[in-house]
Amino acid sequence: MSLTPVVLGLTAALVWGAGDFNGGIASKRTNALSVVIVAHGFSMALLLVFALVLRESFPSTRAWMWGGLAGLVGPAGLVLLYKALAGGKMSVAAPVSGVVGAALPVIFGIFTRGWPSPWVLAGFGLAMVSIWLVSEGGSARFRLADLRLPVLAGLAFGFFFVALHLAGDESVIYPLIAVRIVSISSLSLFAFFSRQPVMVARESWFPVLMSGLLDTLGNAAYAVSAQMGRVDIAAVLGSLYPGVTVWLAWILLKEHVNRQQLVGIAAALAAIVFITI
Repeated sequence: MSLTPVVLGLTAALVWGAGDFNGGIASKRTNALSVVIVAHGFSMALLLVFALVLRESFPSTRAWMWGGLAGLVGPAGLVLLYKALAGGKMSVAAPVSGVVGAALPVIFGIFTRGWPSPWVLAGFGLAMVSIWLVSEGGSARFRLADLRLPVLAGLAFGFFFVALHLAGDESVIYPLIAVRIVSISSLSLFAFFSRQPVMVARESWFPVLMSGLLDTLGNAAYAVSAQMGRVDIAAVLGSLYPGVTVWLAWILLKEHVNRQQLVGIAAALAAIVFITI
């Protein structure tokens, strides 16, 4: 297997995890919907600059449509995730959304590309286990109600992975622009009709802009990874992003990371090795 799609999938995980950490920090001070709208607006500006500089070929209507669909489900997942991150421990909300989001592309990849090798399947299993171990955090108290927002966010992310892959068959930047056009429009309309403020608090501007930048880089890395390899491999590797979020929460916010979570991180590293065999 070529290592380039694997490296890009892992890159997506790194920058998505850091982006979600910044989004969660911003959502503690500002409405989560405002965080996503402003971050996506900044992302849109970056993508337009990239499109002009790189002069990528204009894609077909089909690519725009799939990009638009990704633009509907992706932001919904982010809003749900940021609300979960702001309302609870980052080390629980992020990993649960990750394991649910990884499952749908795996099913899609099996139906469209066939079964991957046994080693890759073993890697998928280890990745799911690793995310789950990190998510539990050794807590004896486990309420189903606490999983509602992370699970819904994960379902939205799973559909986003599939739609963005289908949109990226012809180009990378323009489908991401379609994602942003639809996401900004739909979220702005929702904010208007629900009478939610869009203004971001002054102290939240830096994490919001960092979230937009990192989310854009992660989307691009994932799209290219899925183009060059299998969508399920790209999605599973990208879905390891909660490990980055947990690590940053541990280092910067002093959130407790126990032995079970460390085992989960080790399982994630083993999963990467199995997937690359």
